[in-house]
Amino acid sequence: MNMFRGFWAVIYKEMIQVRRDPSTRFVFLIPLFQMIIFGYAIDMDVQHIATVVCDMDQSVESRLIVAQMANTRTFDITGEVASERDIRRQIVAGTAKVGIIIPGDYGAKLLRGEQATVQVLVDGSDSSVANNAVQTSRGVGMLQSLQRAGVSGQLLPVDVRQRVLFNPDLISANFYVPALVGIILQIVTVFLTAFAIVRERERGTLEQLSVTPVSRSALILGKLVPYAIIGMIQTIFVLLLMRCLFGVVIEGDVFLLLALSVLFLLPALAMGILISTIAFNQAEAMQMGMLIMLPSILLSGFAFPRETMPLPIYALSFGIPVTYYVQILRGIILRGAGLWALWPQTLALAGFAVVLVVASSVRFQKRIG
Repeated sequence: MNMFRGFWAVIYKEMIQVRRDPSTRFVFLIPLFQMIIFGYAIDMDVQHIATVVCDMDQSVESRLIVAQMANTRTFDITGEVASERDIRRQIVAGTAKVGIIIPGDYGAKLLRGEQATVQVLVDGSDSSVANNAVQTSRGVGMLQSLQRAGVSGQLLPVDVRQRVLFNPDLISANFYVPALVGIILQIVTVFLTAFAIVRERERGTLEQLSVTPVSRSALILGKLVPYAIIGMIQTIFVLLLMRCLFGVVIEGDVFLLLALSVLFLLPALAMGILISTIAFNQAEAMQMGMLIMLPSILLSGFAFPRETMPLPIYALSFGIPVTYYVQILRGIILRGAGLWALWPQTLALAGFAVVLVVASSVRFQKRIG
């Protein structure tokens, strides 16, 4: 039949072309990452929430309720502090999500058959963690009351009172929208930088620039500065939308937030340059960008609690720059944290900036050399 003449030859030719196309490998890498991340990393059953205790009673009864909190596996008791002020300081810094305060007369009231109160302070900047902490602590209080009711006859001997800080209504937008600033900023800088440089290479204008009197350092900086400006304009624009549309107020220092946003731009732009030095065309640059964006969205804590991730994937999340920027955004916007509380994240971003900027610059110069 004439209409099928050369049919198998075309199939054979296409198979060879697909096998030789470097972008084909991403067809298998992207679903592999999706299956691993969605299958293992995403778990909404929050456990091991970092918790500090202020036990001013130091009685058998107070130690019992702390032990019951820990036995739920929801709370991970990381240490003891001397006052409520210390608890708030750790929650603002992000080193603790929950604080348990037991007053000095807790055990004595229970022994007298009176109602004793325990206060649980919860970081509301993470709505999924806060919801689980509130429900679990309430359940522990009810269990303690039922156990003590058989002794004292009182209906609720133990009153566990939860107080949610920073986001008392547990509005989900207050949790997602600040982190969305970081995701948008990374998308804009990585994809725009990678596409622009690859597009110039396809047109041959990049090689033309490399033979002009312009130094390579000036060429790199000249390519990056416009996209850095675009990134900062995008950041300010998204922050304004966050305030006007969703009503999320920036509790901390706006200038500190913008300064640390500039710091985050450096590794984000460097990732775009790295992609441009590896990709041969815009389609391949898009696939590489997706390989970066997928773990950035799913493993950074933007949408899913990092505490629930398996240890290998949790460790992998520390190698993603936007993880630290999301913590900075939520810390400044929701908790009003200052640089004293965010210095570990700031140092991490600075380290990523140095490593990625140097690596991308060296590879970019070799590619255009």
